[in-house]
Amino acid sequence: METRLSQRLTAVAAYVPQNARLLDIGSDHAYLPIYLVEQNRIHFAIAGEVVKGPYQSALSNVSSSALSDKIDVRLANGLAAFEAEDMIDTITICGMGGRLIAEILENGRAKLHSVQRLILQPNNREDDLRLWLAQNDFKIVDEEIMTENDKYYEIIIAEHGKKTLSVADLRFGPLLKQEKSNVFVSRWRNELVKLETAFTKIPEVNTSDRSAISQKIQAIKEVLNEN
Repeated sequence: METRLSQRLTAVAAYVPQNARLLDIGSDHAYLPIYLVEQNRIHFAIAGEVVKGPYQSALSNVSSSALSDKIDVRLANGLAAFEAEDMIDTITICGMGGRLIAEILENGRAKLHSVQRLILQPNNREDDLRLWLAQNDFKIVDEEIMTENDKYYEIIIAEHGKKTLSVADLRFGPLLKQEKSNVFVSRWRNELVKLETAFTKIPEVNTSDRSAISQKIQAIKEVLNEN
C-alpha cells in the first residue's frame, strides 16, 4: 500500500532533489523517507529519531514496507545520526520550533559542509531559524507558505551561500514577502488583527509594551502595503 503524506509533508517532499541521499531528522514514523523511496525519488535515506517510541514506530514501518535495505532507522540526536561515509547531501527537519531546528543545526554544524540542501519546516520562530542560516553562510533559495488544518506552515529551503537578511526578511521571509501569495497575505492580516486587538487592551501608562506592539503592527502594514 502506497504511503500517503499530509499536505505539509507532501510539500516538503517536492523540494527533495531526485536521487538525493537524505537524512530526515525527527522522522517520527519515517513516512517522508518511505514515501520518497516508493516514488523512486531517492534510493537511500536515514530516518533519525531521538525518542525511543517514534524510533520503534519508524523501524516497524520501514520493515513492513520492505524498505530496510534503503532506509536506515537510527536512534540518534540530530546530526549525530549520520557519518561522512553515509554521503548525506540533503537534510529535512520538519514540525519543530524554529529555535530548536537552529540548535540542531548548530550542534552538528561541523558536519554541514558536505550537505548541499536543507529543507526546513519550522512550526514557529521562523525568524530565529532564518537568522541562524544567514549567520552560518546558508542562503535561502526557496520558500513556501501553506495552510493545513487551519494552521499556517512555512517551508524554508537553504543551500550554501552568503546573503544578508534585513529585519523584515527575517520575520516575513525574503522570498515570501516578495511573492505575497494569498496565503501569506491571509496569515499576516490575521496577525495584524490580533496585534491591533491586543494593543487596545494595553494601558496607556505601559508605554514599552505599546511601543513594541505598535512597531510590529507597522512592520506588517508596510509588508502588506497597507499603510
